[in-house]
Amino acid sequence: MLYGRSAEQERLARLLVQARAGRSGALLLRGEAGIGKTALLDWLAGTAAAQAPGETAGDGREVRVLRVTGVEPEADLAFGGLVQLLWPVQDRLNALPAPQAAALRAILGTGREQRGPDRFLTGLAVLTVLADLAEDGPLLCLVDDAQWLDRATAEALLFAARRLAAEGVAMVLAGRDDDGFIAPGIPELPLHRLDFEDSSRLLADRGRAPALHSQIITESAGNPLALIEFDAARSDQPHQHAPLPVADRVSSAFRARIGGLPERTRLMMLIAAAEGRGDLPLLLRASELLGADLGDLAEAERTGLMYVMDGAVTFRHPLIASATYQGAVLARRIAVHRALAEAATDPDCRARHLLAVATGPDQEAALELAAAAGRARGRTAYAAASGLFGHAARLTTDPRQRASWLAEAAALALAAGHATQADRLAQEADELADAWAGGLAGELAGDPAAGARVASVRAAVAFELGDRNEAAHGLLGRVGDAAPNAAPPEASGLLRTAAAYGWLAGDADAVRTAAARLATTVGAADPLVEGLERLCEDDAEHGLPLLTRFLEGRPDTAGPRDAFEAAQAVRMLVLTCGLLLCDDEAAHALASAEVRRCRSQALIGQLPYALDVLAQTQVLAGQHRDAEAAVTEAEEIARDTGMHRRLVRLGAVRARMAAIEGDARRVRELADATPPALRTGMDCALVLLDLGLGDFGSALSRLDPPPPGPDRYTWLSLSTAADQIEAAVRLGQPERAEEALGHCENWARATTAPWAQAVALRCRALIGDRPEPYAQALHLHEKGGRPFERARTQLLYGEWLRRARRPNEARDMLRSALATFERLRAEPWVRRAAAELRAAGERRVAARVPAENPIDRLTPQELQVVRLARGGSSSREIAAQLFLSRRTVEHHLYKAYPKLGVGSRRELARLDLG
Repeated sequence: MLYGRSAEQERLARLLVQARAGRSGALLLRGEAGIGKTALLDWLAGTAAAQAPGETAGDGREVRVLRVTGVEPEADLAFGGLVQLLWPVQDRLNALPAPQAAALRAILGTGREQRGPDRFLTGLAVLTVLADLAEDGPLLCLVDDAQWLDRATAEALLFAARRLAAEGVAMVLAGRDDDGFIAPGIPELPLHRLDFEDSSRLLADRGRAPALHSQIITESAGNPLALIEFDAARSDQPHQHAPLPVADRVSSAFRARIGGLPERTRLMMLIAAAEGRGDLPLLLRASELLGADLGDLAEAERTGLMYVMDGAVTFRHPLIASATYQGAVLARRIAVHRALAEAATDPDCRARHLLAVATGPDQEAALELAAAAGRARGRTAYAAASGLFGHAARLTTDPRQRASWLAEAAALALAAGHATQADRLAQEADELADAWAGGLAGELAGDPAAGARVASVRAAVAFELGDRNEAAHGLLGRVGDAAPNAAPPEASGLLRTAAAYGWLAGDADAVRTAAARLATTVGAADPLVEGLERLCEDDAEHGLPLLTRFLEGRPDTAGPRDAFEAAQAVRMLVLTCGLLLCDDEAAHALASAEVRRCRSQALIGQLPYALDVLAQTQVLAGQHRDAEAAVTEAEEIARDTGMHRRLVRLGAVRARMAAIEGDARRVRELADATPPALRTGMDCALVLLDLGLGDFGSALSRLDPPPPGPDRYTWLSLSTAADQIEAAVRLGQPERAEEALGHCENWARATTAPWAQAVALRCRALIGDRPEPYAQALHLHEKGGRPFERARTQLLYGEWLRRARRPNEARDMLRSALATFERLRAEPWVRRAAAELRAAGERRVAARVPAENPIDRLTPQELQVVRLARGGSSSREIAAQLFLSRRTVEHHLYKAYPKLGVGSRRELARLDLG
């Protein structure tokens, strides 16, 4: 019987009813120790089991219950919680897509498959398993003491929980409110202490006389576990009023009860508390080494402190285990861990106990910890692997090995998304190198791989969290000025990475320095770095062909795992090279290929940037709905993976679409939410908005022409230069457009992209007020690319023709421009084109709402699902690509079919989705 929890029980019961109806949901119970979280989970499990089949669902299927409990000693044991959860259902792994099955088999130790490099693949695999189990009937997944789950398990479960939709899965997590467990995106249900009335009912149910209720309730402050334990201990501690938190007073009561047990019983309880997992065979092997046996647990069982059943040893409450362990002296704890290490058959378990035994440098323990770290890394449990490498580094007696393991710990912390911890570990490795090798230059000579790793990690952290310019300059300073051709082999990779960071941060000096160092110290030609350096000198004529040569080589920027951070910086730059070259088709192809690569390999952490670039190319192609879908997916993943800066950068794509459509409020909201260092894309959107709304002064003055360097060559800078040229001409100040015109023409001459040459000709026509460049521009526009720019050229030429008293020709131009603006829902431009048409003599001009495109009826995710289904992908294939469950994919199709007026995939294949 639970007291004072009727509202919470009702909320949990609704979640179960929804699961029976095929809908999914997740909930986090949050509260202090002893508040009743476990009791509610037990009640929910009992409710699920007690309902008669078909009682609330017409299909008569029973609810399957999976349960996992976090264990404090296992918090550093990679995927320990996931093994506990999935071991009973490992037979279902055969039904998973191959990469997901391989990921879970590696975790469960039941296969030899190699894991991929992305830790979020595990979360996707967990989602697929849960959805697959729910095919047989509703699934209830219970996670107790979530604050003690190992981080890899917690990340996987939360990733899956956030994507539950229409599978029939109910997931309930329970965690303490003071232990740092956070679950963004999961609804929370806080548990409060019991009031006096409910506390009295609980005590009365235990047979306590009403006259004694008040004092016990006062001491317990309404904490249910405290009520029970203070009531049980009242005869021994009748006047306990210590001014301690309730949990501490409960622990004190437990320690007092444990202290009254026989010595050998306390020893067996300590072995169980130190072991943590309830592994009875291991406990018995260790107890034999210490002169105890199973019979010594009898008194702990009799008093209700522990249970032994089904081959497992369990404490009635985690606080009992904590009180047992904390109440033992250090020498006793070390002896117990030594026995557990000796008795362990699992190498990871042995390493964990060796760590607890070590009180100083211990090379044997360090090597075993490093081996355990390597195994965790192979399972992509990067946070656990980082911690283990860090522990190994602190125990090793070899300073060179210490630096190497600290570097690896730092890199893995970064891969796990813990940038601050990564920087601290990298700094520690740096300081160690300074102490014994005279700085990183010495370290690079002695252990180049470790030095390069430290440098790459610190640069990546600086780029994501700190001063973005520091990322490039930090790498440059670390490589130093070596003699010609005497630099270590890692130097070329670091210098290329420095150039990439410099370009992405808009730091031309860093790009120039990296190029110079490559030429003088490495002696190797690098078309990427050299091309960027030429662009920093505004030499597009030579710079762009070098980038073209680089892309034609199609380098594998993934690189070895040890160069992962550096490779990512270069890969990010590769995706933007197509846009630098004004080759929208190449940029779209590169971004699409990278999205496919990330999807096929489940590289979820790398996907947001690829989707960002893909969305940029879609906006430029006039595919706003597809761009919106890509940005929506990227934002969701960025939130899930803690990529907060990426969330901000994605706003530039939304701002560009809103500016085209004339949504001033939306553009300004996005701009206001963007920090100054990331505002270039927002300022470009504001310039376009000003121009469309006729505020030419603001359009011209809002953004100064960027100096030669990276900011002059972005995905929007050429269009923005054209925007400001038009604003200057309309203000009657064409002289203010000369610099921007020179930039446009310089860039257009160096590229073979017809649309770029057309825009440059349009700008020349505007300033010179001559028709010939307009005609040449339109001829180039016919070759394709950027419909918005083509319509603007038609609008301006139509205006010129009208002023030249050539109304028939003007109307043809303006009608075509109006049709494109209407399709793009570019309201300010629709109004301008319609006004010009009327001025040119069109008698019936009304801004028409274009015929509804079927895809406009779909949500962004429905659109993604429909496009993939139309292309022939199965629901399971779509689920793997979009990181959803198969049931959720089919739910989206079920909702999309009536919106599109179709009833099957076959009809969908015949539909024109634009």
